[in-house]
Amino acid sequence: MFELLMSADMMVSDPDAVTDVLHTKLGIHKHERWRQAFADHPYIAHFLRVHKSLAVSPTRVEPQGHLDKPNLGDPMFHEFLESLKDYQGRHRPMLTHSIVLATHGHKFDALMEKLMRRRLRFRMAQRTPAMPFDRMWMGVTPEDPRYEPSVDGGLCIEVMPIEPLQMPAETFETPAPQPRNAEPGDMVRVSARGFIVRNLDETLRRCSANLDWEPQGPVQALASEGYRRATMAFTLPNSASLDVIEATRWNGDAGVYLNSWGPGPYYIRIAVNGLAAKAEDLKARGTRYTWIEASEALGGKPMIRVDLADVAGQLFEFEEA
Repeated sequence: MFELLMSADMMVSDPDAVTDVLHTKLGIHKHERWRQAFADHPYIAHFLRVHKSLAVSPTRVEPQGHLDKPNLGDPMFHEFLESLKDYQGRHRPMLTHSIVLATHGHKFDALMEKLMRRRLRFRMAQRTPAMPFDRMWMGVTPEDPRYEPSVDGGLCIEVMPIEPLQMPAETFETPAPQPRNAEPGDMVRVSARGFIVRNLDETLRRCSANLDWEPQGPVQALASEGYRRATMAFTLPNSASLDVIEATRWNGDAGVYLNSWGPGPYYIRIAVNGLAAKAEDLKARGTRYTWIEASEALGGKPMIRVDLADVAGQLFEFEEA
């Protein structure tokens, strides 16, 4: 249904500083042209890349934050963001401003017609000279711009057409583009974004009934991880998946996080060319991590989990590409 998870985002107070941390500690690529800020839209966002080619890694890593200034381009946005903080928990270290999904224009039109026909809550941002394209948020209306989960089951979804992203033509080729001349330890793509919900069945029910969006395959019960997982895939094979998770025990990593901070965004997982080589790169950067020898989430393959304290409280994981 959707082509792309556009970004694995993080709503932070200082996106410029967090960008520097992710570049230094993880080696994520940054560039001044990938920094977005407009006078009439008072926010700062960095659309960082784990691989320089968007065709190879179309899902970006997005530290972003919003300034306490009048938002002439979208005057309801501040109240919406405040409601997201209330919904996720104001003290939660990992917050999302939205799970941004992109789809082809004709699919976007069909989705909008569906939401209208079903009388579901959504809000459009006005088009402006800085952002002259459509953006839609679920679970809010213009007259009541405070988020509630009746439409998307708590996923805080934003949808936009894919065309304004101006993705390179090879992004859509079959087979999917692969990195050229990859060195050991090179990052290949963002492979998954985890998102914790309290009731996975209810979230999937709302996505199915309201959006006609279904998981890829059956829900998995991962006993050693302590959670159930539904994988929401996208038509672009190189897009990151959206892994929707419900903790099944309080003392697993996901259960401890949920019961400490509440539901919301969880891991950003990155596929690399040689996991052992990436471990050596992290050591050289002074970045602390845990080597997990056999992760049930990866079918028994090893995983690296970076110490949250080294990456601004965000959870980053690495897997073999």
